[in-house]
Amino acid sequence: MPAPATGAVAVTAGIVLSDKAPYPYAQHRLLDIPLPFLTRRRLDVLLQARAGEQMLEIGPGTGLQSLHVAPQLGVGGQLAVVDVQQQMLEHVLARAAERSIVNITPHRADARALPFADGQFDAAYLVTVLGEIPGMLAALMELRRVLKPHGRLVIGEFADRHHVPLATLVRLANDAGLHLRRRTGVSLAYYALLAPCT
Repeated sequence: MPAPATGAVAVTAGIVLSDKAPYPYAQHRLLDIPLPFLTRRRLDVLLQARAGEQMLEIGPGTGLQSLHVAPQLGVGGQLAVVDVQQQMLEHVLARAAERSIVNITPHRADARALPFADGQFDAAYLVTVLGEIPGMLAALMELRRVLKPHGRLVIGEFADRHHVPLATLVRLANDAGLHLRRRTGVSLAYYALLAPCT
């Protein structure tokens, strides 16, 4: 009976590897594990958060990046965090309150239909999130829409079941009116800095 078992494993693996669902809140503790090459320092180098900026994060998870970026924006700056899971947003806000971080605003929304005005943000970022969104091009087009003309978009990708290869990202970004400015890391774990095409 080895063949049926192998087939069942293959089918299960196929379901897992093709899954586009957001990372479930029930496993949120795993989201606090730092990933190789996707360090906060590398994110900082590309994102270049500045005091007073309006910034957007898609899929903050438990706030690993949010709690690092928001303080850099200062009193006049704001970090809007968007997630489809209310529990994730509540988790981020609770952790922010523990650290007296008050410039994070939660928005339960779909990345393909962002509830923001055109050109509202100086920068946006998402880390290991793009591949979880069904309709990645639509999400990138929305991100392009809400960015200022000289805005910055940083996308972090890691070799998990939702991994987006750099070549795929560049193709989708070009279709969305964005171009690659810089990349750090390796092919299986990278940050890419994108900017609106002008």
